[in-house]
Amino acid sequence: MKLHNLKPAEGSVHKTKRIGRGEASGKGGTSTKGNKGGQSRAGYSSKMAHEGGQMPIQRRLPKRGFKNINRVEYKVFNLGQIDQLNEKYTFAEFSVENLYINGLISRTDKVKVLGNGELKSKLSFKVNAVSEKAKTAIEAAGGSVEII
Repeated sequence: MKLHNLKPAEGSVHKTKRIGRGEASGKGGTSTKGNKGGQSRAGYSSKMAHEGGQMPIQRRLPKRGFKNINRVEYKVFNLGQIDQLNEKYTFAEFSVENLYINGLISRTDKVKVLGNGELKSKLSFKVNAVSEKAKTAIEAAGGSVEII
């Protein structure tokens, strides 16, 4: 095989359609765009989600539910997870700042501690919210809870 022998695979290269180059080409006159109307003119673009007069999908589908604007989203940590994180990162205290520094949450996240699992280590907590079960478990392990 040499450079002068190289050819593209059979059927992979197509001739471009030369539009508007005279009647003899077979694609002159209206240049394959049909007669008149917006689609035959330069600069035509259809409106987004336009379905050619058919009832558009956003109107065919029913409205459902609502979005509560007062909802507060928390990053949730269970006591079992916190024990594992403490082994890995050795926290002096379990706070939003420490979690952010270690890349576990983003800057604007709020943190809530839930009571699933066991807490073996004594830790002080500075978080946005704590469940009752988690609070009693933390205090039983000798830790303290401060809500920001």
